[in-house]
Amino acid sequence: MSDLPGILIVDDEIRTLEALRRILSEDFVVHIASDTKAACSILEMEWIQVILCDQRMPGTSGIEFLKQARIRWPDIVRMIISGYTDAHDIIDGINEAGIYQYITKPWHPENLTLTLKNAVQLYALQRENELLAVEMRMAPCSASKLVLERRKALKRDYDFNDGIIRSPTSPMNAVRDALKQVAPFDVPVLLIGASGTGKELAARALHYGSLRWNKPFVVENCGALPDQLLESELFGHKRGAFTGAVENHVGLFERANGGTVFLDEIGEVSPAFQVKLLRVLQESEIRPVGSGRTRKVDVRVVAATNRDLEEELRQGRFRADLFYRLAGTVIRLPALRERLMDIEILSAAVLGSAERKLGKNVPGISDEAIACFRNYSWPGNVRELQNEIQHMLVMGKEGQELGADLVSRHILMAAPAREERDGEEIAELTGTLRERVSEMELRIIRETLIRHRWNKSKAAKELGLSRVGLRGKLERFGLENVKPLPARRVLGGRSV
Repeated sequence: MSDLPGILIVDDEIRTLEALRRILSEDFVVHIASDTKAACSILEMEWIQVILCDQRMPGTSGIEFLKQARIRWPDIVRMIISGYTDAHDIIDGINEAGIYQYITKPWHPENLTLTLKNAVQLYALQRENELLAVEMRMAPCSASKLVLERRKALKRDYDFNDGIIRSPTSPMNAVRDALKQVAPFDVPVLLIGASGTGKELAARALHYGSLRWNKPFVVENCGALPDQLLESELFGHKRGAFTGAVENHVGLFERANGGTVFLDEIGEVSPAFQVKLLRVLQESEIRPVGSGRTRKVDVRVVAATNRDLEEELRQGRFRADLFYRLAGTVIRLPALRERLMDIEILSAAVLGSAERKLGKNVPGISDEAIACFRNYSWPGNVRELQNEIQHMLVMGKEGQELGADLVSRHILMAAPAREERDGEEIAELTGTLRERVSEMELRIIRETLIRHRWNKSKAAKELGLSRVGLRGKLERFGLENVKPLPARRVLGGRSV
């Protein structure tokens, strides 16, 4: 018995049948029939995965035959081939006979072979799906156990001690303590922090530290959608409620019933939508768009914003009653510039994640690169750090340490830590013109030396200076004896 998939070709032209069998026999077990009666006999005796049938035949048309085949052998993938392109036939085939594809003559052998291979793959996927469905019906307890184990794994991933990466002196320790204290209590929480500070990570830690940990956790970015779409996403809609609503849609509040809803960028919602959200929080019920009935929901709401909502209250742009509904407890997340002591351990964790994602391994990040990271203010916070380390990993060589020469120039140009003016722009420098120019000259020379691994000859050449001229400037800026830091590496969350 051949391992090749079986296909049935039905056509009243013998030469066409022979030509198709000759072309396709290398990839398939090809059965041919010149009429529908012979085709039915083959279907009863052989294991057929795809039927390729001509449309125009004496007696029963290809569409009519495939309608009957659909009833008796519903798993078989059905295809029509024809030299006639009657739109009515095509519509009939798709809607009534469940045809996978309509192929017009003349056909190209390679394209036809590829289409048939795709049809065989579809057949296999359908069978696999049916088997999985049977297994799910036969073993609901096993499926439930699997889901529970996956939820437990997530709970471990977002544990307060392991999920929030920080050093012993980090301000994130206070955040961790606050999250751990609040998590078990079923009260709303408002997370405040700049973009990229880890508000969603904190929200997940709250969820998996709560009694709702084995229920859904869903996320919605409130600043990304207009009111109507946001209302539909959160509360659902009925078919025909608005243009494009072609079927009923279950909203996130209903999908998360029993669990947690994380509303990110809550400060971006309009005053009109604030009223609708307030009612949901007060009454614990939703009304899908276009529906006259409300539905009770039981969710915990965790909201987040990078805005100063108290200032928004004073300006009248955010409702006070909604604020106090959301702010059962307020937790502020520090920016990365406020937790530079975490840079080393964060960089190690980010590098490990990037290595797994990209499938590329390096010994670690050099101390000199970490020192450059500590001199920068990171306006994009942890997300910017992730992008920077990923960029360094991509540009670095396999198996070699990620050095400061791979760090982006704007980070290298940040003011040295002793200046305590990390990452300032030129316009923000203070002092006389001479002092500002001197400051920028220092940054440029330092950045150039780092990129050239402190090779003074190469740096002098790039800067258009002689070695004597560069040496004089290094003496003036106190850099004449500065050398690359020793190759202590950051790897796996610790220094080695």
